[in-house]
Amino acid sequence: MTVRPESFDFLSNLDTLWAVFAGAVLATAGGFIATQIEHRVDSKRRERQAALFFGEIMALLGVTVGSATRARGIGDPFGPVTMRLLRMIRRELDVYDRNRERLFELRDPALRARIHVTLLRTMMGVEGALESAAEVHQIDAELKINPTMPLPQREHLQSRMADQCRLRDGGFDFLIEASEQAGKLTKELEPVARVDFQTLVRATREA
Repeated sequence: MTVRPESFDFLSNLDTLWAVFAGAVLATAGGFIATQIEHRVDSKRRERQAALFFGEIMALLGVTVGSATRARGIGDPFGPVTMRLLRMIRRELDVYDRNRERLFELRDPALRARIHVTLLRTMMGVEGALESAAEVHQIDAELKINPTMPLPQREHLQSRMADQCRLRDGGFDFLIEASEQAGKLTKELEPVARVDFQTLVRATREA
């Protein structure tokens, strides 16, 4: 039986098929690797931006709390300057509250938890100080407006005011303690953010 040359054409077709198959496998693998690399780079970029965001909030928080502490030691402890600074701190914390989901861009769960708890404690301190200071101001105004109020009522208001003063001072002290912890956390964020936050603190204080 004579074998014709064209009978072996399927062998060259098999070579072509294997080349197409190998090319498809390599293209798929290359696309997968490129996607993984892109995802990793994007995750690192978002983590760095999150570290910058939270690091700046906590670093500037320490500066503002320090200013409020100095203002508290001059004249009326909770005069207009101190109260304005406390409200400024509250607004800074509102920025954190609106962007809380960015916390999940930090890969370290323990660091995320410490940041969240510290900023919550800071929020508790500033809100406690603000609410109690407002209550003290209201009671004091009521006592001045009604100088002839019955003695039992006056004594009740004075007792309430003393309680609110203690709560106000306690809230402020709690705020200071939380801001000190926030300052320590900025050091943990520096390697991730690749920024020296102390440079930012010094520049802010000089300004």
